[in-house]
Order: sequence, then structure tokens, then C-alpha cells
Amino acid sequence: MAYKFVDNYRERGARKKLVELLRSRGIEDENVLNAIGKVPRHFFFDETFWKQAYKDIAFPIGDGQTISQPYTVAYQSELLHIKKGDKVLEIGTGSGYQTCILMELGAQVYTIERQENIYNRTIQVLPGMGYRPKFYCGDGSRGIAEGAPYDKIIVTAGAPMVPEILLKQLKIGGILVIPVGDEHTQKMVTVLRVSETDYEKIVLDTFRFVPLVGDQAW
Repeated sequence: MAYKFVDNYRERGARKKLVELLRSRGIEDENVLNAIGKVPRHFFFDETFWKQAYKDIAFPIGDGQTISQPYTVAYQSELLHIKKGDKVLEIGTGSGYQTCILMELGAQVYTIERQENIYNRTIQVLPGMGYRPKFYCGDGSRGIAEGAPYDKIIVTAGAPMVPEILLKQLKIGGILVIPVGDEHTQKMVTVLRVSETDYEKIVLDTFRFVPLVGDQAW
């Protein structure tokens, strides 16, 4: 990974084209589109692969993980309906790209990554870009109890079910977005916590994420 942060007219132009592509694919939230247009995605790539950074594709970042496809990042971000100041729990920091989008939307982000190599890389990259979420290394399937309750929770890996422990860390009125299915394909699910004991669930489109690994997952 190169930590050489250079963002010139070529990269900014590529982001503008990416934003228009996402708009054409149905992303409507202008705040989300503006955030995509601001965060330099090529900073998460080795310089050798910078030409791949603004294609609407996922890309390997090592240790069996990927930086998510921009459409997927925008899709999940739109479902969260982030308001400035929202406390957001992100399960699966990965490259940190989604983290930066959440922070551009005005969220206070608590983010947890299971794989130590990726965690150690990301805690160097994000502060260098000016983003300073609360970083944790550990089993994301169990959430981060010390920051609960959260206004929003986003899970960026495919789970076999919605972990009960995450539901309990959600505020009443809060939203959880999580891909649920098998290890190959998942349906995006949004859960609204209506009361202490009641939740409303909506099942949406099909995606493919890396598996969520942990005590409450695979």
C-alpha cells in the first residue's frame, strides 16, 4: 500500500464521472453522492492500481478482503439515512473507504475490524487523510458495547442471520443495514427498532459480500 496522497484534476474528474454513474444506477441521496465525490478512493489502492480506483467494481485489498464496489457503498449509505451527528457503528472497517463516506455524511463513527493486518493498515491511512473515527480491532459480530446505543449500524460483510446482540445495541428509532444470506449471495436487509422488543424488517436487493466471521456469524 502506498501512502502517497496525491489528488489532482484527473482523479477529481474520475470521481465526478463515478458520481454520475451511481446517479444513473438509481442512487438519489445527494448527500451520499457528494460524499462519494469528495473521498479520494484511489488513496486505498497501491499506485500500481490507481486506474482501477474509479471503476464501479470491488477490488482485493489483501487477506481475502476487498474494498467494496462504490455502488454497494452508496446503496448501504443511502439506506442508513445519516443525519449530522448520528452515532454509527460500522462492522467491518476493511479498507476504511465506507468509514470515510460515513464521516463525510456527518456521522460519529465507531468502526471495528477483525483482521489485524487490515486494521493496522487502515489506522495509518485514514488519519493521514484527515479521518479519525474510533477504531477497534476484534469480533465485529458482537458489536461494540461501550459505544451503544447507536443511531445507525452498518454491517459490511455477509451474515447468516441478523445478530441479536447488534439489535440490542441499536437505539429505538435506529436503523440497522446488513446483508443476510449464505456465503455466496445475500439480500440487503434493513431493520428499524420500533420499541424495546419490536423491530420492522425490510428485505431488499441481492448482493455478494465477503463472509462476516465471528461468534455471532460464520
